[in-house]
Amino acid sequence: MVVLEGRPGGRIFERQPGGIEHDWGEITTWEPPTRLGYTWRLNRDRSNATQVEIRFIARGLTGTTVAIEHRGWESLGAEGKDWRDRNRGGWATLLPLYVAAAALAPIP
Repeated sequence: MVVLEGRPGGRIFERQPGGIEHDWGEITTWEPPTRLGYTWRLNRDRSNATQVEIRFIARGLTGTTVAIEHRGWESLGAEGKDWRDRNRGGWATLLPLYVAAAALAPIP
């Protein structure tokens, strides 16, 4: 399970069965319902974090565009390209889960 503490400075972490936690990053921007920003470091030191910004753009009454920018890979030096490429697989796994959850959410 991924836990997101919805506030600036809040943690993003994965909690596995048995309570083991893996830090993913920290919330830097919390502006519901339009914007979320966070550092991403996945069990790495904070100095090796990249930055993610997600914007939710309303498209009329029936749709939303989700724009994701993940930047700062160059700060990881020679490992940056490999981390970026591996991260693409993570987004490919998470985005369909997000779409499914959003489809089940009640419309206010």
